[in-house]
Amino acid sequence: MTIDAFIDALPKAELHVHLIGSASVPTVLELSRRHPGSRVPTTEEELRAFYRYRDFPQFAKVYQAVNALVRDPEDVATLVLGLARDLAAQNGRYVELTVTPYAHHIVGMSMRAVTEALDLAARSALDEHGVRVGYIFDIPGEYGVEAAKATLEHALQEPPQALVGFGLAGIEQERPRYRDAFRDAFRAATAAGLRSLPHGGEMTGPETIWEVIDGLGAERIGHGIACLEDPRLVAHLRETQIPLEVCPTSNVCTGQVAHIKEHPLPRLLEEGLFVTLNSDDPPMFATTLSQEYRIAAEVFGLDREALTALARNAVNASFLDAPGKQAILAEIDSLDAVPSAASAEG
Repeated sequence: MTIDAFIDALPKAELHVHLIGSASVPTVLELSRRHPGSRVPTTEEELRAFYRYRDFPQFAKVYQAVNALVRDPEDVATLVLGLARDLAAQNGRYVELTVTPYAHHIVGMSMRAVTEALDLAARSALDEHGVRVGYIFDIPGEYGVEAAKATLEHALQEPPQALVGFGLAGIEQERPRYRDAFRDAFRAATAAGLRSLPHGGEMTGPETIWEVIDGLGAERIGHGIACLEDPRLVAHLRETQIPLEVCPTSNVCTGQVAHIKEHPLPRLLEEGLFVTLNSDDPPMFATTLSQEYRIAAEVFGLDREALTALARNAVNASFLDAPGKQAILAEIDSLDAVPSAASAEG
């Protein structure tokens, strides 16, 4: 079995992918044509150009423009099912999908309507595509106190059945102004049994990672690549084995890393940190979860053993139930037992 075939066949879990960012190009074009007058292009060529970013703030504006096209619960369910279909084609078995309920509230959707759409979509994803879905509700950080309160209210009062986590994303530079509100929201969410899964260290330095650890009780960290700037933080992450949700292509597309060859993934692994591979916003970055594994192999030279370890990490770092984890890990072990092309030739 070649490395490409191995990657294609590898059972996978995706822990860091956003609902709006998972919308396929055909889906976005359909929505933009349905809602003329939006800022989103209506032709594929123009849309792909729209998906080129100078920096993260520009990406955030593009993301917000696409989000504005999602105007009713049916659209929400369609996006979840589209992601499940795409993951199933890559042997994806489980996804923890980040949903930003505040973004749906501000276009007029009620908490109940959003939750009903998410529940329906999770059932259909499993029935139609064999993909189990867990949800993470995240606060868009730049919207501050109001977004924190609305996200928490939805998570506590009208949660979807598959809600597992509470997150914080958006422009990290805006967070210090709302630190207390975010801490209060996470304290309440985790007291209710949700897991703390904030982004940190994507577009700012190690101080943001320390804040999500010390201030928000992070159990996993979205991105976290800036940890390498602080040896004390690296040592802490190595000791605690707090998982990092690493998204190489995303970091290049949003300008956090200049070139894929300069991505710190190899060093994160060399430092003994707990790393998972993820796609973040795959159509917006012209990638897939399988492509992230392929980059790990082709650009950084990771072999089958290392790729298998990353796949196992994603399962173990997830909040899937124990039988579900065991089933995927057994699949991974079964595939790993198949000889590689090199060993077969030998």
